[in-house]
Amino acid sequence: MGFGRLAVVTMQEVNFSGDGPGRVVLPPPDAITARLIREAGGRRDWLAKITVSNPECLQAWAALGERWESEADSSVMAVVGAYACFRVGYHRGLDALRAAGWRGAQLVKWEDRHNRGFLLCLEGLGRMAERIGENEERLRCAVFLHQLDPDRYPPVAEDETR
Repeated sequence: MGFGRLAVVTMQEVNFSGDGPGRVVLPPPDAITARLIREAGGRRDWLAKITVSNPECLQAWAALGERWESEADSSVMAVVGAYACFRVGYHRGLDALRAAGWRGAQLVKWEDRHNRGFLLCLEGLGRMAERIGENEERLRCAVFLHQLDPDRYPPVAEDETR
């Protein structure tokens, strides 16, 4: 890793001022979609159909990514499937956050349960990035999670960024 890339990883801390950064809560998923995800019980084909029918539902992307991840020890395709689901959920989540008023500095807390689909996608993306050897992406995910919810996610140790 070159010094320039190291600077990108270590310089991502957001400095808040005033009374704090505030927080953003994503809107809830459609009640029917949430029920269908629960009823799918981890069946990949059902989760895929729910996700395709409701591509804006971050919880669906997270559930489908987790289902693929559960098979990752036995299949390279499952690793790729999980990585792809988490990445799509993460990017759709960024769009949803911006639509909800997030401007890059507010907290996105786990305790606000409607944020969990996005946070689960970001967690999963970090795990799958590590799995495929993308350490810089894993670090970016860890730093971002800490910035979004420092009470839940620990800071990245300085020695990890070297």
